[in-house]
Amino acid sequence: MTPERIWQATLGELELALQRPVFENWLKDARYVAFEDGKYIIAVKNTFAKEWLEQRLRGMIIRRLERLNGRSVDVAFIVRPETPADPEPARAGSPLLDTALEPTPTGRFQRTEFSTESNLQPYRSFDNFIVGEGNRFAYAACQAVAQNPGTSYNPLFLYGGVGLGKTHLLHAIGNAAAQEGYNVRYVTSETFTNELIEAIRTHTNVAFRQTYRNVDVLLIDDIQFLQGKESTQNEFFHTFNSLAAASKQIVIASDRPPHLLTRLEDRLVSRFGGGLTVDLTPPDLEHRIAILQAKAFEKTVIVPEEVLRYIAEHYNDNVRELQGAFNRVVAFAQLHGRPISLDLTKKILEPHQPKLDNSPDAILDAVAQEYNITISELKGSRRTRRISVPRQMAMYLLRDVAQLSFPQIGEYLGGRDHTTIMHGATKIEKSLRETPEVREKLERVRVRLKD
Repeated sequence: MTPERIWQATLGELELALQRPVFENWLKDARYVAFEDGKYIIAVKNTFAKEWLEQRLRGMIIRRLERLNGRSVDVAFIVRPETPADPEPARAGSPLLDTALEPTPTGRFQRTEFSTESNLQPYRSFDNFIVGEGNRFAYAACQAVAQNPGTSYNPLFLYGGVGLGKTHLLHAIGNAAAQEGYNVRYVTSETFTNELIEAIRTHTNVAFRQTYRNVDVLLIDDIQFLQGKESTQNEFFHTFNSLAAASKQIVIASDRPPHLLTRLEDRLVSRFGGGLTVDLTPPDLEHRIAILQAKAFEKTVIVPEEVLRYIAEHYNDNVRELQGAFNRVVAFAQLHGRPISLDLTKKILEPHQPKLDNSPDAILDAVAQEYNITISELKGSRRTRRISVPRQMAMYLLRDVAQLSFPQIGEYLGGRDHTTIMHGATKIEKSLRETPEVREKLERVRVRLKD
C-alpha cells in the first residue's frame, strides 16, 4: 500500500478504537501530507489540535502505523494553512458588506450578515455542538429541519432539562437556515408575550402579526412559560396555524413534553404533538469529557485528562454547570498563574472548600478589580458603558451572593432607586443566558471572592 492509503487505514482503525467524540474532535479532519525519511507528515487544523495529538495520541498512532508498515516509522503533525474562500464580487455602487441576499455561483442565496431582527446568536452552530447518545436523535432531526424547512418534522418539538442544549440547537437551526436565505426569527415565549402586550397597548396588532407570520422559520424557546396566559396562547395558536398552512417551519423548545403542559390549551398541545417530539437527556461520562475537551480547544488551554475526568464525574446532570465548573478552574489558574492540576481542581471545586466572601465590600472590590475601575466609580453617577456594565454586575452579585434586598442595594450603591437595581440585575441575568463573555466575567469575579 502507498503511505497515503496506510494513513487512511490507520484512521479507520482509530475510529473504531477511540470514543466517537474524541475521534471526531481531533482526528476526523487530519490530512496526509507526505512520507519523508520514515516519517508521516500529517496536517491538522490548528496549533492546539497539533499539541493535543502530540501529547495524547501520538504513541497509539505510531503503533498502528508501524504494524501496517511492518517497520519502525514516526509521525509529525503540522498546522495546515487556511485557504480563504474566493470573495464574491461586490455589486457596482454597493458597499462591500451588504446585508442583502446575494446569489452565489451555485444559484443559492447566502446572507452576508445576520439580521438584527432574527435574534440569532451566530456563535451557536451545528459545528460546535457536541453530539452524544443523549442528543444524537435531536441533533439529526434539527439538521434535517435546517436543510429543508417546512417539509419534514413540522412542528419539531424539543424537550429536556436545563442546560442540555435545546437553545443551542434552536440557534443552530436558525443560523443554518439564515445562511441559505430563509427569513428566521428566534424568540422566547416571554418575549413573544411582552411584544404582544406592547402591540395591544400601542394598537399595532397588525404589525405584530406580520412580524411573526411572514417568517420562514419560527423558533420558540421555553414554551412552558405560556401556561396560564390565555390571550397569548390564543395569539400564538393563530400564528401557528398561519405558518403551518403556508408550510413554514416551526420549532419549539420546552422543559417537558407536550402532554405535561397541563395549563396550555388542548388545541395547542394537540398541534405540538402533530409533528416530531424529541427529548434531550443528560450526557453520559464520555460525552461530558468530550464537551470539556471542546471547551479546552475553544479556550486554547491544555488541561490534563485526569482533570477533565474529575470535573465530568462530579457534574453529571447539567451542561451549563459542567462548563461553569470548567470555567472556574481555568479562571483560577490563569488569575494566579498556576498550571491546571488535579489537586488545584479539587481545591477549587470540592464542596467543603471555603464559601464565597459574601460581604458587600468584598463584592464591590472584586468587581472593581476585574473590570479595572474604582469603587467610587461603581458608586458614582457616571453612566458610560465602561462603568454601567460593572455596576450592573455588582447589583446582580449583591442580590445573588450577599442576599441584599433591592432597596438595600440601592442605598449601598449611592442612594439609587430600587427599580434601577432591579433593571440592572435583570439585565445581567439575561446576558448570562446569552453572552459567553459575561458568564466568564462572572466566573472570574467569583474566583476573586473565593480567593
